[in-house]
Amino acid sequence: MIVTIDGPAGAGKSTVARRLANRLEFRFLDTGAMYRAVAWAAQKAHLTWDDEQAIVELARGIQIELSDDQVLVDGHDVTETIRTPEITAITVHAARNAGVREHLVKLQRKFAEGRDIVTEGRDQGSVVFPDADCKIFLTASPRQRAERRLEDLRLRGQHPTLDEVLEDQNRRDEQDASRAVGPLTRPKDAVVVDTDGMTIDQVVDRLEVLVQEST
Repeated sequence: MIVTIDGPAGAGKSTVARRLANRLEFRFLDTGAMYRAVAWAAQKAHLTWDDEQAIVELARGIQIELSDDQVLVDGHDVTETIRTPEITAITVHAARNAGVREHLVKLQRKFAEGRDIVTEGRDQGSVVFPDADCKIFLTASPRQRAERRLEDLRLRGQHPTLDEVLEDQNRRDEQDASRAVGPLTRPKDAVVVDTDGMTIDQVVDRLEVLVQEST
């Protein structure tokens, strides 16, 4: 069974998807981590973002390994490194590269073969898994999303202001919605879940019900 969770930046997709996968005893696929990993590797290799073909070749040449709580690139643990604001800011270059996206979509579909998975991202229900058994679009108000993102960053030892997080989030929303390749979109057959005022556990409870109703 494939469960897709799409939605804008800061909606809490990764946290909720991970917890839902654990509860259902499914595998969790963090697609955002894959694009972040490519961005990190490209930066490390000192590639320029204008050289799109070089980024594609790099993406095809590295090995990205995902487990429930760890991300490895060619055996190097980059779990925390790819979550820094620096990598967050440049991940858009990997995400809007058509060749990179084509390659990572293939990897995502391969990951799902023969498995029950919960996957989250921007285009999981619309592009990667259009025939998914259960499609969810997770959203919340801009301020609520920014406050949650701020709390997550502070737990990671980073201390931006709420205004800085909100400004970055608005920029990412615009980039995600307007890019030509894999834009953020709500699948027509997805159930919209607005998480304003809900705790993480309440959101996971709601999603679990939706999954059960889809079986």
